[in-house]
Amino acid sequence: MQVSVEATEGLVRRMTVNVDEERVASAVDDRLKNMIHTVKLKGFRKGKAPFKVVKQQFGKQVREEVVGEVLQSTFYEAVSQEQLQPAGNPNFEDLKNEPGQGLAYTATFEIYPKIELAPLAEQTVEKPVTEISDANIDQMIETIRKQNVSWQTVEREAKEGDRVNLDFKGMIDGEAFEGGSGQGMQVELGQGRMIPGFEDGLMGAKAGEDRTLEVTFPENYHATELAGKPAVFEAHINSVEEPVLPEVDAEFAKKLGVESGDLTEMRNEIRDNMQRELDTRLRSRLKEAVMDTLLAANSIEAPKSLIESEERTLLQQMLQNLASQGMQQQDLSGINPEMFREQAQKRVSLGLIMSEIVKANDLKVEPEAVKARIEEIAAPYEHPEEVVKWYQSDRQRLSEVESLVFEDQVVDWVLEQARVVEKPVSFDEIMTSENAK
Repeated sequence: MQVSVEATEGLVRRMTVNVDEERVASAVDDRLKNMIHTVKLKGFRKGKAPFKVVKQQFGKQVREEVVGEVLQSTFYEAVSQEQLQPAGNPNFEDLKNEPGQGLAYTATFEIYPKIELAPLAEQTVEKPVTEISDANIDQMIETIRKQNVSWQTVEREAKEGDRVNLDFKGMIDGEAFEGGSGQGMQVELGQGRMIPGFEDGLMGAKAGEDRTLEVTFPENYHATELAGKPAVFEAHINSVEEPVLPEVDAEFAKKLGVESGDLTEMRNEIRDNMQRELDTRLRSRLKEAVMDTLLAANSIEAPKSLIESEERTLLQQMLQNLASQGMQQQDLSGINPEMFREQAQKRVSLGLIMSEIVKANDLKVEPEAVKARIEEIAAPYEHPEEVVKWYQSDRQRLSEVESLVFEDQVVDWVLEQARVVEKPVSFDEIMTSENAK
C-alpha cells in the first residue's frame, strides 16, 4: 500500500492511497471460496459448484463488496501509518477499481489540531463567593407562601395581583378565529402571561361586567397566521378573586415536611436547601470562569466538521425543547444550524482543550467520584435512592455523569495552576443570573 498526504488548507488533509491488486484479489477469492459451500447454482449440487463458475457468477458483486471494505480498512491503516487523527468523516474521491490494477482513491478530511497547553500561572480566575442571609431566607419563605396561595371571591374592582375568571370570544376583522374563545378562563393580573393589552383591559373590572378588549398580537407570535394582527375580544367577567397567603405557623411548617411544626427547624431546612442550590450555582459560575480562562489562554483552530456537527446537535436540542412546549414542526422550518456557530465553536474548542488536559495529566474518573456525584444530584429529590438507581441502570446516563466529573477535575486542575481571586457577589445576583441562562 502506497500513501501520500498533502496539507491543503488549515486542518484539511488530502491523502492518496494505492492498494495492490493482490490484496483485493486475494480477499475476493477467499470470499468466493467460502461461498462455494453455501451457494446454490443450477445444474450443481449445493457445495459442488466449481470455483470458476462461482467466480463468473458472483465475482463482480463480491469485488464491489470487498472494495468497500478494503477502502475503509486501508484508510484507517493509512492514517495510522501517517500518524494522523481524522476529525469527522472522510470524503472519498477519484475511486479507481479496475480488476488487475488494484484500488486507488483520494480521501479528504480534517485532522485534530495539535494543542500545546499555555501556562496558566499568569491567568486570573475570579471565584464568586456569597452567603445566605436571614433576609434571603425570609424572601424564600415569602416565595413559598405565594406558591401556596389560596383565592377568595371579592365584590370590588379587580386590581393587580387579583385573579379574574372570564368567558371571552376573539375576532379579527369581525370574524372569530381558531383558539380565540374560552369559558371560565383564569387570568392573574400583572403576570404578563397574556398578549400585551389583554390584562390591562381587565383592570378595574367587576363580576358581571362585560368588557371589550382591543389588542394586537405580537409580530413574533407563535401562531404565524395571527402575528401582528389587531384583534377584539368580547369578555364577560364571572368573578374577581384576591390572593390569600398562608400564615407562617406550625401548620405551614408541617406542609413543608417539618413534622414538629417548629419554625426554627423549618428555617434551618430551608437554609440547607438554599445552600445546596447556591453551591451548585456558585460551582457553575466558577466553572464558566475557568472555561473562559482556558479559551483566552489557548487559541486553537477547531475542525469545521466538528463545529458543524455540534451546530446540528444544538439545533436538534432546541427543536426538541420547542416541540415539548407544543411548537409544531412546520413552525420551525427554515432554521439554519449556523445560528449556533459561536456556541458550537466554543464548545468544540473547550472539548479539545479539556481532552488535552486530561491526557497530559493522566486524569482518570474513579467510580467513587461518579457515585458521589450521582448522590449529590439525587439529594434534593423526595426519593433520592430511586434517582441513583435511574442513573446507574443506564450506560449513557452514567457516561454523562462521568463527563461532569471529568469537567470538575479539569476545573480543579486549572484552579491549582492559575491565580484565584475571590469576588464577593450577592445571593440574588447568583440566583437570578443563572435562572436567566
